Amino acid sequence: MNITTSKLTRAAGLCAMLAGLIYIIRQPLHPLFDVSAVNGSNWAIMGYLTLGMSVLGLAGVTGIYLRQVKETGLLGLIGYLLFGSWFVLLTAVIFAQTLIMPPLAAESPQFVNSFLVIFGGSGGTGGNVDLGVLGTMGPVSFVLYVLGGLLLGIAIFRAGILSRWAAALLVVGMVLTPLASVFPQTRGSIFAVPVGLALVWLGYSLWSEQRRNAARPATGMQSPKLNQTLAV
Repeated sequence: MNITTSKLTRAAGLCAMLAGLIYIIRQPLHPLFDVSAVNGSNWAIMGYLTLGMSVLGLAGVTGIYLRQVKETGLLGLIGYLLFGSWFVLLTAVIFAQTLIMPPLAAESPQFVNSFLVIFGGSGGTGGNVDLGVLGTMGPVSFVLYVLGGLLLGIAIFRAGILSRWAAALLVVGMVLTPLASVFPQTRGSIFAVPVGLALVWLGYSLWSEQRRNAARPATGMQSPKLNQTLAV
């Protein structure tokens, strides 16, 4: 198998598309962040699905950034580092929510609920356990997500390599994200849809752009005999 930069970049585009689709699909299907839900099958399914999304999203965003690393400049670098860090943090959080919290739910429901409250839980049977530095992960995650996505979207728009409409949609999605806190989880999740659509769009833009570039040498090649004939 011949691995080329073009193929890896196209693969990154596919990863971004898949991550965006999963991000959209999981919003209305994810159970409430409450200790009573963590042992349900839906919680496990959504957890594994989100783990896949976070890994695919990191690969996709990395490919999107590397394709235009020079054009996006320092703004793009900062945006990528922040947004990429959000995917890394999300992976750790979802791992804990999916594999660690369910066994603890019966023995330490207040601890589990306190952990869930950090990332949008309802409080349920009590979220009053002091988790120390873990308690700051919610605000940190929010800043990495919104600020990182906002800066990266602006940098992509300014670079003009990939779809500017997709970059603008990413910026709009990040601007709207703070409104999600005003609504309950079931309604607030709708504000994540523009971000998911932007990831799908950017991923497709990256994939199609690389596909066109890969096809150009093949369509532009001429045989040596033909070149000699034309030269005579």
